[in-house]
Amino acid sequence: MRRLLGAPERPGPPLGRIQDPYGFRCVPQIHGPARDAADALESALAVEINAAAENPLIFPGTEKDPIPAAYHHGGFYLAQIALALDHFRLSLVQTARLSTSRLSALNEPGFTRLRPFLADAEPASSGVMILEYAAGAALGDLRAYAAPASLGHAVLSRGVEEQASFASLAARQTLRLTDAYRLVVGCELVAAVRALRQRGLRPEPGLPVGRAFELAEIALEEAVVDRPLTDDVTTAAALLDRFTELADTAEYEATYEAGRAPAAEPTDHHPRGIA
Repeated sequence: MRRLLGAPERPGPPLGRIQDPYGFRCVPQIHGPARDAADALESALAVEINAAAENPLIFPGTEKDPIPAAYHHGGFYLAQIALALDHFRLSLVQTARLSTSRLSALNEPGFTRLRPFLADAEPASSGVMILEYAAGAALGDLRAYAAPASLGHAVLSRGVEEQASFASLAARQTLRLTDAYRLVVGCELVAAVRALRQRGLRPEPGLPVGRAFELAEIALEEAVVDRPLTDDVTTAAALLDRFTELADTAEYEATYEAGRAPAAEPTDHHPRGIA
């Protein structure tokens, strides 16, 4: 995260408050497990995609053993995929909660030094207030879709098939969850870009966050007058794939540079999960 944001190794304390909300403080501890869950899902998929899952497996016979045979087995049972998908969805709900926390902070003058809801100067302007409602509703969808599909149970075929992984249900729930997740993060992005514009702040262009801001600044309308924000959120959600490419490129570049640099001396003074 420091590499993406250009943050110092030893940041100073937050101005005017003792500590920051969890939405800022707990990113490594919550996004880290989500990345681990994504890696575990990718590994499970790589195994299953290359597995011979057809049932039965047919042995056609050979010259030495000419008698063909059909072997019934349980290789089709995708418990690992179902569990990995369930784990992944639950981890994304945690990160989405952080996103709504940061969105709430962006509406607070105590954090932004701007007007409530990042509104303009007109009386009774609501600014981006509605985004909290949209993100909250999407978070409700996330919680519903995160329910573990692997808890399902079925007894079929006169009791011979007395169990089911429900991996296909887990996959469908994951697809639905990702749409709601994009909406949550899109709401945060719209508010974050507006806050930076109103403060006259621009991230360093050479940093991944700076390049992401440039993309968002081009795509998102600059006007702050009260208006429907549906198009803004849709546009912001569509930018997330581009942001992922920027983050992946930054990670590759950092790994490449680390491989060229001499090994650093080991240290033990960094808090767990931050270093």
